[in-house]
Amino acid sequence: MLTRTLRVTALLALVVAVAAPAAAAPAPATPPAGEAVAVSSLKGDARMDYPLTDQEVRVSVDAHSAYTVGSTPQRSWGTFRISHAQDGTLYWGEFEVDCLTTGGPTATVTGRLVRTSPGHPWRTMLDPHTRMGVSFFVPQKGQARIGLSGATKKGEPLLTKCMAPAADAKVVDGRYTLHDRSN
Repeated sequence: MLTRTLRVTALLALVVAVAAPAAAAPAPATPPAGEAVAVSSLKGDARMDYPLTDQEVRVSVDAHSAYTVGSTPQRSWGTFRISHAQDGTLYWGEFEVDCLTTGGPTATVTGRLVRTSPGHPWRTMLDPHTRMGVSFFVPQKGQARIGLSGATKKGEPLLTKCMAPAADAKVVDGRYTLHDRSN
C-alpha cells in the first residue's frame, strides 16, 4: 500500500510540474497607481567621426525609459549596437539597455554586452556582460555628437550604470531622434 501511495504521489507531482507554467521573468517595476509617468526615447543609427579614415565606427540605438520622480529612470529597456569596420572585417557588439537618461538635447545610454560578431576581440578581452556607455548630443539644429565609454578589462570593476563620457565625436553620417521626457 505504501509503494502504491508513493507512486501516486510521484505521478501527481509530475503532472503538477508539467502543467505548471514556466517561471516568468520578473515583471518590470511599475509606478504606484496614480503616479505620473514620463517616457524618453532615443532611436537612430549614425557613423561617428573617427581618427583613422580607413575605419568606420557606427552606433545604432533603440532605447526607452520611464520616469516617475527625479532624474534616474525607474525602468529602461531596448538595445544598442557598436560596429567597427577595420581591415575588411566588421566587428560588432550588441548591448541590452539598462539605463537611458535624458535632459534636453542630451542622452546617456548604458547596457550590458549580450552578443558579438564571430571572432570579435571582446570575446577574450572582456568579462561576459560587461557594461559600456554611450552619450549623445542631439540638437534640433547643428552638429550631433557621440561619446563612447570603452569597456573595462577582465577583472576590473564595471562601468557605473547610467554613466558615459562627454559626447565629443561628431556624427558624420546618419541621425538620431531624441524624445526627452519633458517634451
